[in-house]
Amino acid sequence: MLALLQLLSAAPDLSWCQRIWITINVPEPKLLDGLRPWQVNGEYCIGRIKFFLIVNRHPLGFGANHNQAFLKDRSQNSPSKYFVVMNPDISWSADPWLALLDSACQPEVGCVYPIQIDGKGRPQDYRRLLPTPWALWKRHVLKSSSERDVHIPDWVSAALLLFPAEVFAEIQGFDERYHMYCEDVDICLRLQLAGYRLVGVSNACVTHTARRASRSDAHHLLWHIRSLWRLWFSSACWRFWRQRHALRTHSPRGR
Repeated sequence: MLALLQLLSAAPDLSWCQRIWITINVPEPKLLDGLRPWQVNGEYCIGRIKFFLIVNRHPLGFGANHNQAFLKDRSQNSPSKYFVVMNPDISWSADPWLALLDSACQPEVGCVYPIQIDGKGRPQDYRRLLPTPWALWKRHVLKSSSERDVHIPDWVSAALLLFPAEVFAEIQGFDERYHMYCEDVDICLRLQLAGYRLVGVSNACVTHTARRASRSDAHHLLWHIRSLWRLWFSSACWRFWRQRHALRTHSPRGR
């Protein structure tokens, strides 16, 4: 988080950013100590931009934390026009924000997202197709599916997403029943069902070192399985699958 704040403080133009919300989901005394240099007259600031801490009494899920921040921003005298969801381990070498904002201004945009690479500069699989049981079997068991070349994704990773605030409010944000995992799948499906587009920005690139915690941590694995189960039986998933299947069936290529 501290490295991310340093990056933001060095950004050439933050005029678009009204405020930043940082959620302390579990006790992090080292982070709080590290934030003290940013405190001026009792307020945290990056230049002219204030950032606020949300310290949870009890840990919340990914979606609940971001919804909480969004509602706090909406309660301000001048709510932000855009809402950015961003992991603290995101970084960049070239500023991505103006390119992202330029794309977010286009009609029917539900969210915009940058290219994601890992720490070695390799493309991440941040754009994916619907995670059906068969797709997951091919990916993890048969090892026969790579989604790094998906150009029209069904969903994208929420490591960094920029939403028009009115759109995020319209679809009521993340579904908080997903404690962790698949909340990004669900919100992307609901955006598209509502008539909005997921827009990739080719001239914006960030580095994200994905933890893949569900592959090594039993708690994360259980959360992942529960979220997949919820997704597969959700209205959004079935409606999206039927819509996509109908489009493929009636397209010339699908005949």
